[in-house]
Amino acid sequence: MSLLTTMFTITTILSVVLMLVAFWLPQMNPDMEKLSPYECGFDPVGSARLPFSLRFFLVAILFLLFDLEIALLLSLPWADQLPNPDLTVKWVAFIVILLTLGLAYEWIQGGLEWTE
Repeated sequence: MSLLTTMFTITTILSVVLMLVAFWLPQMNPDMEKLSPYECGFDPVGSARLPFSLRFFLVAILFLLFDLEIALLLSLPWADQLPNPDLTVKWVAFIVILLTLGLAYEWIQGGLEWTE
């Protein structure tokens, strides 16, 4: 038997044995505490599924956009080493202006306000 066949066989046997052990070994003893939504002993009060505000997601997306803007601007100091640095600076300026206009639009529309 070749080394590759031996390794494949050992890997397959070991995987099957580990799957069987993981399936048969755990003890399943459900009781009232384990079946409750909270294992702390308190009875749940109200719904556990409270809706999130969409404003939270808007602020999170804006944070990601400006975080990515920082990542795009990290290459700017090396732009003077390029044969044509003017093009890189123009693209960076375009991106910054576009994101600034988007932020101004969100601010004017009231998208950054936490209260209605």
